[in-house]
Amino acid sequence: MRQEEDGVVDDDRDTYLDAVLIGGREPASIVVVDYDDAWPARFEALADRVRRALGPRVRCLEHIGSTSVPGLAAKPLIDMLLIVDDVQDEAAFVPPLEAAGFELRVREPDHRMFRTPQRDTHLHVYATGRAEERDYLDLRDWLRVSSDDRILYANVKRHLAQNQWNDMNDYADAKTDVVLDILTRARTWRAASARPTDA
Repeated sequence: MRQEEDGVVDDDRDTYLDAVLIGGREPASIVVVDYDDAWPARFEALADRVRRALGPRVRCLEHIGSTSVPGLAAKPLIDMLLIVDDVQDEAAFVPPLEAAGFELRVREPDHRMFRTPQRDTHLHVYATGRAEERDYLDLRDWLRVSSDDRILYANVKRHLAQNQWNDMNDYADAKTDVVLDILTRARTWRAASARPTDA
């Protein structure tokens, strides 16, 4: 989200988005709906398309984001996390994914994002070993067990959805503080869960 101090607008974020978004920024009306029991099946159908397109090049493929958390209100958009060996080696995964109906939308140094023509799916691609993989999964798994943070996150999203956004990335940026707050609790929970119990 653009920051403004003393009447001066910081356009660094806009410049960055112009550089990494394929096709430019798009005005976004955000719709947040109640959880839909059909979302896991939608993920599985999409995941099957990805696996058929890439075969053994898929190192990990997970349902992430709000639609992966039962009971959590969300944009009706399936977020997927795909881990490959090398995100810079686009020849290994971009043409097969495009042939399977996914369009490359974001090209960042360590991240690619595809979407479907219907704009109801985001497929995030990272290389193995990136911190983003752990963060996405920690956040998802924590929200699956914490009703308090599910309610908090849903309320923030519904509030932000009342605004008009220059681009969906601006909406995502506006959630950053609450996501980082929840992620802190998720990491604490994950660390505690990983500790061996006393015999």
